[in-house]
This record gives sequence, structure tokens and C-alpha cells, in this order.
Amino acid sequence: MRILSVAGALAASAVLLSAAGAADAQGPAHYVAVPAAPAAKTRVITRSTPWSLGSGGAYLAARAPERPVVLCQLLARDVGPMRSFSAGGEPLGAEDLAKCNARARQVAGTAPTGVAAR
Repeated sequence: MRILSVAGALAASAVLLSAAGAADAQGPAHYVAVPAAPAAKTRVITRSTPWSLGSGGAYLAARAPERPVVLCQLLARDVGPMRSFSAGGEPLGAEDLAKCNARARQVAGTAPTGVAAR
């Protein structure tokens, strides 16, 4: 009987630890992207990075293997220019934000931030 109860306790511990690991993997947003125009899409996937629209109107994503400017470009290509983009709390510089927005899909009524309108 004692062996069965120990085995049951170990199994329960394994389930709880795997659930905690899954929560940590999702974790808080590492990337925060604020579009220049109100967002039309609530969920976007760039390569293998899922983005979701937060309550403040910014797209949020967990850590990804691409460099921040590349992630910004991928997202901008799908949803339009970005007003700002940060990775781990560090905002992209003006030059990198301009590179990001140079790849942006044009959204009616917006010009990419950091790029002169023609």
C-alpha cells in the first residue's frame, strides 16, 4: 500500500511540475509592438512566433529566435507600420524602427514611422 501511495504522489508531482513548466514557457511578453494605426487583427503568426493583441492595443509575444528588428519587420509586413517596438523592455532605436517600417504593409491613412511620406 505504501508503495502505491508513493507512486501516486510522484505521478501527481510530475503532472504539477509539467504544468508549471508550460506556464513558464508562455511567460510574460518579451516583445511589445505598438502599431501606428489601430490593429485590425487580434492574432498573428510570423514564422513560428505567435502574437496576440493586448488590451492596450499592442501586439505581445514571448521570446523568439530572430533578432528584434527582424521580428519587427515580419510583424510590420503583416499588420502595417509600428509606432514602437521593444524587446525585453529595450525599445528599438530610430534607425532600426525605420528599417522595420520600410518593410511594412501600408495601412490606409498611415505613413511608416521614421520614413518620409512621398
